Amino acid sequence: MFMSDAQQAKWYVIHTYSGYENKVKANLEKAVENRGMQDVILEVSVPMEEHIEKKNGKLKRTSRKVFPGYVLVKMLMNDESWYIVRNTRGVTGFVGPASKPVPLTNEEIKSMGVEETSIVVDFKVKDSVKVISGPFENFIGTIEEINLDKHKVKVLISMFGRDTPVELDFTQIEKI
Repeated sequence: MFMSDAQQAKWYVIHTYSGYENKVKANLEKAVENRGMQDVILEVSVPMEEHIEKKNGKLKRTSRKVFPGYVLVKMLMNDESWYIVRNTRGVTGFVGPASKPVPLTNEEIKSMGVEETSIVVDFKVKDSVKVISGPFENFIGTIEEINLDKHKVKVLISMFGRDTPVELDFTQIEKI
């Protein structure tokens, strides 16, 4: 099966001088544009989170860097892309053993909220499903509720002669 470059690109973490994250992002994006490498270095991100703090009795909204001193880059790793990132002003190196770039795992990307992964489900409310893992494995139930945001379903499983609602991950059930 042929995979597009965008699917093979991975997220890497680069270390920067503290306070230089946005400059590194801007410099790297400019270098990518100047060299026409948008298909190799796809995205540069400085994850931010919003904070609300009370100052002088007033609520103030501020944005803070989630990982100060780090910038995330989605790229295809090759000698040229490595060189461009490594030689961007403010970059001190890639994160990894002996500065060898190690891509983030899907779990790390998900937990960091870097990239939203969309899940397509092939089941709906009132569908019959079989539990395929966990403490309720091999039980049969009916979907009562689907929570796409949390990737969970509420399934009514017949236990001890009555229906009991159980919350399960999408990966724990299969449609029958």
